[in-house]
Amino acid sequence: MKVRKYCAGLLPILMATLLLGACGRQAAVPDKVYVGVACYNESDVFIGELLDCLKEQLNELSEEGVETTVTIRDAAGSQRTQNDQVKALIDEGSNVLCVNLVDRADPSEIIDLARENDVPVIFFNREPVAEDMMQWEKLYYVGAKAKQSGVMQGELAAELIHSDRRVDRNRDGKIQYVVLEGEPGHQDSIIRTENAVDTLKNNGIELEKLSYGIANWNRAQAQNRMMQMIGQHSNEIELVLANNDDMALGAIDAYAKLNITESAIPVFFGIDGTDAGLKAVMDAKLAGTVYNDKEGQAAAMAKLAFSLVYGRGLEEMEFENGKYIYLPYYKVTIDNAEEFLNKAGK
Repeated sequence: MKVRKYCAGLLPILMATLLLGACGRQAAVPDKVYVGVACYNESDVFIGELLDCLKEQLNELSEEGVETTVTIRDAAGSQRTQNDQVKALIDEGSNVLCVNLVDRADPSEIIDLARENDVPVIFFNREPVAEDMMQWEKLYYVGAKAKQSGVMQGELAAELIHSDRRVDRNRDGKIQYVVLEGEPGHQDSIIRTENAVDTLKNNGIELEKLSYGIANWNRAQAQNRMMQMIGQHSNEIELVLANNDDMALGAIDAYAKLNITESAIPVFFGIDGTDAGLKAVMDAKLAGTVYNDKEGQAAAMAKLAFSLVYGRGLEEMEFENGKYIYLPYYKVTIDNAEEFLNKAGK
């Protein structure tokens, strides 16, 4: 696993830039990297863990002699609030922005503010539409491809179903399933669900969809939606596909709260590989998850932020279409969950 791919080469670029800045008297070199971070909702477990990784990466720069300042603002689900927060971050002196959009289809005000003040933007986790990314040359994106996560979740589920006949508890040759989805209409939710289901079908699994619930990536909401679906379908549910780990854990919580016997509990699959999700896989409560490489993404964001502020090193980074950095997902089962948890330093 090349988890720290974008960390490699960062310090040599850093030192070369500082030396050039010291020698080149004509060019003004910024005296620090001031990263303004705007996130859609810091209570999102994956986003919280990703931001912790980003702060750690930027702190490493500080330890190497580059002054870094990080200010994080939480929009709590409001795009209007986020627009105001971005303006405040720029006014406070941010020389690079990292933005996790509330509404991926509505970045224009943020882009206009950044362009007017010549502050480059690294969008992360929630990818703006391609047309918006073309509004200005100093817009970048760091994240992962939602399709890959859905395909991998479907592959994990198909592998288990093929290897363990007990998943099909009623022995009808079909797998009765439900889905727990993130926000309604959210691109990643739609793509993850569609590709997980299509991959199961492409692997010869006959499916019967019983229901779905919108839980907004949230564990408590997922527990409530799952309890409703259990009330409707009792012990018919054999498989739960959740768009993220927190919702998968919420589904597990629902069965625990209702004291349902183990023989009637379905198998659960998540996405993201949060610390709690990985521990649930190790405890055999979650059948599998798909690891969203927060360490790699944070390293790429830190390196990109530094390069944008100091104007060097971009040529050494691997972009798609000149603007995008995508980190791969990884499939996680009980056999390798501990490895990923150790990588996260837990």
